Amino acid sequence: MNLKLLLVLSLLASVASAHFGVVIPSNSTIDDPSQAKEKITYKFTHPFEGMMMNLDKPIEAGVFVNGKKEIISNLVEKKDGKMSYYEAEYNVKNPGIYQFYMDPKPYFEPAENIFIRHITKTVVDAYGHGDGWDEQIGLKTEIIPLTRPYALYKGNIFSGKVLYKGKPAKNTIVEVEYLNLKGLKAPGEDYITQEVKTNEFGEFSFAMPLAGWWGFSALSQDDEKIKKDGKDYPVEIGAVIWVETKDYK
Repeated sequence: MNLKLLLVLSLLASVASAHFGVVIPSNSTIDDPSQAKEKITYKFTHPFEGMMMNLDKPIEAGVFVNGKKEIISNLVEKKDGKMSYYEAEYNVKNPGIYQFYMDPKPYFEPAENIFIRHITKTVVDAYGHGDGWDEQIGLKTEIIPLTRPYALYKGNIFSGKVLYKGKPAKNTIVEVEYLNLKGLKAPGEDYITQEVKTNEFGEFSFAMPLAGWWGFSALSQDDEKIKKDGKDYPVEIGAVIWVETKDYK
């Protein structure tokens, strides 16, 4: 197999793989003060395959709690090979629902001639607070959970509602991937990224067969374009949410 063919196949594999923004806390539920110092990891990756893309410092990273945004400014750049990602620490002091989110700098994907902007969040419950896990942060596009998005068992069904500019995003593809930290192998390429579609109300559901972190990415074409080298490029805007499932001990 010659080098040119290898490059083409590599490019096709990259296009076929789903991109996901990632916001993962060290704990999805906090029951004890020893868990209160959250380490938040921000990445841009293919979750199942583990391939990283470079993440520039997010335009905004924060936490939504008690109806207000709080900006997280202590992001530290990390490296995975040549690719950058970020980490931050946040001290959870009081009971509440903490929605950690990032709005990244759009990533240019030359293979598809588009910019990718995945606005990503995850929801943490502290000390059994329980109320407000379905509150909107007010992001340009967002998945509002219809299932409580934490303290989930392996096999639970997760349901959500996709909003774009505050309105339900109907007939929208939602890509689903497992954060594969165990080196699992899929039966074939088609199995890596699962897909569901929203109904006329922007709602979708998916049963999560494995314990671990699951990412849901609802993709829309943004109403804004980004200029690069004198040319306007479309923007794929994604509403991403990460939820964790666990098994009985």
